[in-house]
Amino acid sequence: MAIARSQIGVREATGNNDGKKVEAYLNVTNLSKGHPWCAAFISWVFKQAGLPRPQTAWSPALFPLARQIVTPKPADVLGIYSIKLKRIAHCGLVERKQNNWIISIEGNTDPDGSRNGNGVYRKWRHMKTISKFADWVR
Repeated sequence: MAIARSQIGVREATGNNDGKKVEAYLNVTNLSKGHPWCAAFISWVFKQAGLPRPQTAWSPALFPLARQIVTPKPADVLGIYSIKLKRIAHCGLVERKQNNWIISIEGNTDPDGSRNGNGVYRKWRHMKTISKFADWVR
C-alpha cells in the first residue's frame, strides 16, 4: 500500500491518458498512452511490490471467481460495476475499511469518482457502490 500511496497526486499530462507516470503504468500491460489505465495502475503497483500478477489493463479480468472475496482488507482490489456497460468498468485498491466505507487508492479517476479521470486519488466509496472485491496477495 505504501507504493500506491506514493502515487497519490500523479496527474495526466494533457487529460488524454498520458504523461510519464501514466505511460509507465500502461507499459506494465504492454499498452501505450491513450488507453484507460485504472487496471494498469493496479498491475503496476503489484509489480513494484514484486508480485507477478495481476498483469492486465482490463478491469473485469481482476475479478476471477477464485480471487473474489467478501470481506475486504488492505491491498485487495475493488470493482465498480457500470450499468451502461454491464460489467466492471473501474477498479481501485482498498486502503482501509471504515464502518460502511472503503477508503481506496485509484488510478484514472478524479474527485467525482469518474472511471476515466485524470489522476491517482484517494477515494471514499460506500460499500453499497462496490460490486466485487478480489485478493491478489494470497
